[in-house]
Amino acid sequence: MGTLSTFNFITLNGFYKDAQNDTGWHRHGGQESGFASDQLEGRKSILVFGRITYEQMAGWWPTDAALKAMPEVAKGMNESLKIVFSTTMESAGWENTTLIKGDLIEEIKRLKADPDVEMTILGSGSLVAQLADAGLIDHYAIMVDPVALGDGKPLFFGMKSKLDLQLVDTRTFSSGVILLNYVPMNVHP
Repeated sequence: MGTLSTFNFITLNGFYKDAQNDTGWHRHGGQESGFASDQLEGRKSILVFGRITYEQMAGWWPTDAALKAMPEVAKGMNESLKIVFSTTMESAGWENTTLIKGDLIEEIKRLKADPDVEMTILGSGSLVAQLADAGLIDHYAIMVDPVALGDGKPLFFGMKSKLDLQLVDTRTFSSGVILLNYVPMNVHP
């Protein structure tokens, strides 16, 4: 069976984006950028997005500014295979992107049926909540930034069931950001 992971960064009070859907509060320091670049390099993981996150990512990573600011990460993001789930989009113009309009849960089950498929959800809190409820996420990588926001959207907003996770690894960056790696309790590392 294939795997589905999620990678998100959150504030100390659990928000993955602020009230204006912005993530500019996340610390993109040298170590964090190096980590992101390492994660993209040489991996075959398909990046998975919902419409809002996809539009934000597609509006940044293919730009000259992104290539100048974080060249390795931009290269990896642009070259990676990508899937965007949306019922409202008509097309997806970012290179190497497939638009899927079908049922999220059924499509992810279909994709996971291939044992060689590795997928990683970036951002896309709505997808994370739905797929967590369905028990389809195998690994949760969460970067906790040492910042709190007055308002925002919680990462698991809209989730209907309880999610028990087991911490399997941590990493602390010099910026104060902490990476937490979790698997569902019924999965043993």
